[in-house]
Amino acid sequence: MTENWTVDDHLRGADPAQVELYRAVEAIIRECGPVTLSVSKTTITFKGSSRGFAGARPSKFGVDGYLDLMRSLVGDRRIRSASPYQRNLFVNHFRVSSLADLDESFRGWVAEAYAVGEGAHHLG
Repeated sequence: MTENWTVDDHLRGADPAQVELYRAVEAIIRECGPVTLSVSKTTITFKGSSRGFAGARPSKFGVDGYLDLMRSLVGDRRIRSASPYQRNLFVNHFRVSSLADLDESFRGWVAEAYAVGEGAHHLG
């Protein structure tokens, strides 16, 4: 097993459609602004200037990941679960299975999560 995981470790052996979907999710995240990556065996975490705000990795179902938001998104079919983990933050676990899942709503959630990564959850 690899001790220091990389993005390539997560993509190696994945179905090409899942890799394409992961790259599309990654592109949406990167469109929000500068990010750094923290890669572990379980996920690829995207960090803003203040904190990590999103994670994603290919799975046999598409792309599984999470978005840290100041609200729960439970009720949307892409959201598998949401739970509070700080006073005003929820981790929203998602699964997307096609490029069609990456609609304007999903892009909006990513933008909200990026704002958390930049410290928006500390305001007000």
